[in-house]
Amino acid sequence: MPRIATHPDELLSQADALKLSGLEFMQKILDGTNPGPPIGATMGYILHAVDEGRVVFRGAPAFNVTNPMGTVHGGWYGTLLDSAMACAVMTCVPRGSVYTTLEYKINILRSIPLGLQIDCTGVIDHVGRSTGVAHGEIRGVEDGKLYATGSTTCIIMKVA
Repeated sequence: MPRIATHPDELLSQADALKLSGLEFMQKILDGTNPGPPIGATMGYILHAVDEGRVVFRGAPAFNVTNPMGTVHGGWYGTLLDSAMACAVMTCVPRGSVYTTLEYKINILRSIPLGLQIDCTGVIDHVGRSTGVAHGEIRGVEDGKLYATGSTTCIIMKVA
């Protein structure tokens, strides 16, 4: 069961992280060996599934992520899609390399009701030596409706 880091000392050091492939790193978050990022607790989602080239986060928006109109803030959609799409790229990053989001775009198709459990899936389109491209979607677990889509380009950098 994934757990979320609550203190900086719980996160894996960069040296230890670089010993793992991106897929191994993500699998260790999923099985609870390594903690997930604190942003998951803030935004109300956890890692749900990991395969090479594919990642799923599961969660539900709560009142703390609403805008002044009381609906889910666009930043919640963006953060969740950025996490899923970039982590899908990460599953193809080799040992000794890191990645970061270069740019991403989202399309919000409909408002997610507060408390509705969703799956946010990221899937790679291409991963090379220096870039990765992926797409993603947010769907309701119970209703199957498509709530948002996104695309990203990540930069991959060799460190060690």
